[in-house]
Amino acid sequence: MRSWPAPEVPRLTDAGLAAAAGPLRLYDTASGGVRPTDPGETARMYVCGITPYDATHLGHANTYLAFDLVNRVWRDLGHRVHYIQNATDVDDPLLQRAAETGEDWRELADREIQLFRDDMTALRVLPPERYVGAVEAIPLVTEMIEKLRAKDAAYLVDGDVYFPIAADPDFGEVSRLDRSAMAPLFAERGGDPDRSGKRDPLDALLWLARRPGEPGWDSPFGEGRPGWHVECSAISIEYLGMAFDVEGGGSDLAFPHHEMSASHAQVATGERPHARAYVHAGMVGLDGEKMSKSRGNLVFVSRLRQEGVDPMAIRLALLAHHYRSDWEWSKAELSSAEERLAKWREAANRPAGPDAAPVAAAVRAALVDDLRTPEALEAVDAWAAFPGDDLGAPLKIRALADALLGVAL
Repeated sequence: MRSWPAPEVPRLTDAGLAAAAGPLRLYDTASGGVRPTDPGETARMYVCGITPYDATHLGHANTYLAFDLVNRVWRDLGHRVHYIQNATDVDDPLLQRAAETGEDWRELADREIQLFRDDMTALRVLPPERYVGAVEAIPLVTEMIEKLRAKDAAYLVDGDVYFPIAADPDFGEVSRLDRSAMAPLFAERGGDPDRSGKRDPLDALLWLARRPGEPGWDSPFGEGRPGWHVECSAISIEYLGMAFDVEGGGSDLAFPHHEMSASHAQVATGERPHARAYVHAGMVGLDGEKMSKSRGNLVFVSRLRQEGVDPMAIRLALLAHHYRSDWEWSKAELSSAEERLAKWREAANRPAGPDAAPVAAAVRAALVDDLRTPEALEAVDAWAAFPGDDLGAPLKIRALADALLGVAL
């Protein structure tokens, strides 16, 4: 699957700013604390992508901006970044939307994926090296399910293939939830705890036998299509291997998605961990509820762009909140971001300004410490608020804002 174009990212050392000091520290859900990443020369990251039937709302954008910052900070620290993202281009919600609208599910997926690409390009989000669809990954999925079957970690229920969570003695270590907390989330987030014939209500679907009127692909276990969690397991270990540095997504993916994906991968390979850190972005709300497709309370990036909103203002509105926080979108959020963008651009277009070096140090210090973007933005605010006589400072601030915050001035 085709990714989207990469914006050019300035090297801050080339702009005359000193090299960054690390390492990048991130909150790891599995350990329950902020800890340093230690990627070596190449940092490896997998971020779970969209199910393309309503792209791209601000909740999506908030998540992908968070991991765009991870990408940018690692690059600034001198790492090469090997970044993989998927798109779940066949799944129940997509098929249901296509049935409701009378549209071919493939055309719906293609259109929404292109819209997502356009939105990511406008927001200057660095693209993954590989953007992999579920359909093209079916051979990888069937191979993984075969490995699970060989380890007695797959069983049939009326032609569907399930993963028994009992096969993983460490099940629960990613989300750190007990069963009483897992059960309602599993039902709410795509699971089927009441399915008759399952060994455990929390056992996860690996392969869904073809239903009438739905697409299916040949496999050693019959015609059908992949389960959601195994898709990300198979793609991530194919392109990143085990023990990659960061698996990312929204906080609603910690359970069951990342929990199940980790178990599938660890049981299939006999290795652990699947990822060295599980990093999750907070939820964006609207009208008192989490912004979600099921509720329909969505604000779309494409719609804001069509209304003439500068994508850099959208980006600044999202960056004004720490990536792990839950918060609510409002017109006031956007207005504040537009005012900030105007002040930054006015200051960056002056012939001179205050010394940029302390600003770069402050922005970097905030970002390497679990992506504290509000403090990073405030450092640039303070620079923009005062005159100065350093002729090179405005150009350095433009490079800084672009390279680390993804904001083109």
